[in-house]
Amino acid sequence: MARILAIDYGRKRCGLAVTDVLQITPGGLATVRTHELVAYLQSYLSREAVERILVGHPRQMNHQESESMTYIRLFVAQLEKLFPSVAIELVDERFTSTLAQRTIREAGIGKIRRQADKGLVDEISAVIILQSYLASRDGLGTIHLPD
Repeated sequence: MARILAIDYGRKRCGLAVTDVLQITPGGLATVRTHELVAYLQSYLSREAVERILVGHPRQMNHQESESMTYIRLFVAQLEKLFPSVAIELVDERFTSTLAQRTIREAGIGKIRRQADKGLVDEISAVIILQSYLASRDGLGTIHLPD
């Protein structure tokens, strides 16, 4: 088997998460500046077998796509050209930032570190995207997001 990689794509930086090779356990991988993301992915995929890349699909409460999909579509098209043998899939990312911030607070990470390490939210958001995908794929339902 190969890993599954999740990306919480942002205009400034992107959070990345990845599974183990058995696709059981998701974990944070990195936070990367958006303009460095493609080079990072090329390097990572040259070292690690990845069968699927999940990209967060931002939607509004009414299920319409957010305006950031313009940039995400371009990014996904670039991924499809660079990695034709890797499946690329959009995964609903509503509330991932909210859940990530809650997770960080509940983990006891102090306010100063939270403010200094904004990338931590992005990385944890990618982990949540990946957890949600794995749960739905394995028939465990989805992670319940706040209304």
